[in-house]
Amino acid sequence: MPLDRDAKKWLKHRFGQHIKFDEPMSKHTYFRIGGTADAYLVPPDRKDLIELIQWAKQRQQPYLVIGDGTNLLVRDAGIRGLVIALTKCLNHITCTEWRKKKAVVSAMAGAKLQALCKFAIKSGLAGMNFAIGIPGTVGGGIMMNAGTAKGSIGDVLDSIEVLLPDGQAVRIGKEKLDFEYRNLSLKKREDLEAEGKPIILEGRFQLWHSDAGYLKKEAQELLNIRKKTQPTNYPCAGCFFKNPPAGKTAGELIELAGLKGKRIGGAEVSTKHANYIINSGNATASDVIALMEMVQKIVSQTFNIELKPEVKIVGPQV
Repeated sequence: MPLDRDAKKWLKHRFGQHIKFDEPMSKHTYFRIGGTADAYLVPPDRKDLIELIQWAKQRQQPYLVIGDGTNLLVRDAGIRGLVIALTKCLNHITCTEWRKKKAVVSAMAGAKLQALCKFAIKSGLAGMNFAIGIPGTVGGGIMMNAGTAKGSIGDVLDSIEVLLPDGQAVRIGKEKLDFEYRNLSLKKREDLEAEGKPIILEGRFQLWHSDAGYLKKEAQELLNIRKKTQPTNYPCAGCFFKNPPAGKTAGELIELAGLKGKRIGGAEVSTKHANYIINSGNATASDVIALMEMVQKIVSQTFNIELKPEVKIVGPQV
């Protein structure tokens, strides 16, 4: 539902410089692709975020909460309603509890995942190096259960704090969270989901003491491998497809199907890593989606395996 005149008037009065109308989402996604959002808002603090969510609930105004736009493809038609970015109001990282062998680190949802990794290394805390080089925010990483072959968020997460549409904040322990491959669900807390989709405010991570020098060296080695094997010089959204539950990875299947370097418009299957679709220059969301569908069709015909996108595709279809 688009924003009406009264909604725009209130938002402008309440948030001033923190809101932009008809904002190109290509400015706010790693793909550098996307039509305009009716309104793009970066709440300056937590109180502003809570007031905004309560206002949206009262008006039945749809909104999309994002972090850094890393794992996001916005369709060319853009996004109706509000886009809310958490990178300013929720960006602090602190160590909340020290124990004999372990420590609990609290990271707000809008903080960069790489900032959390660096904080852990500097503090001599192991457990986060698996995420070295993964872009995006802590909140997005939790929602996606971000990870690599060396580990994932679900391995080290202790609890999360979520915001409900009525403004209530609730903490949920790991034992009540369902982590799956590249996904987190609250199936064990149907009472929360019945209230509307919660917004992650914070994650608490249980890490363990280690040598900061060793952790720094390990992190640099992992970054070097990442640079050698992934197309870090092009706009993209990271790995595009989820790996099948067994057998070869999505990248291996796409490469075996002979699809490396395939292009539609400005979208291209990376020649460096086949599970990356890159914006090689002026790609549109339609280019990326058409290339995605072509890859899915050929892999299905060749291997009888259905590849599912890991990237979130948002916005109305034209």
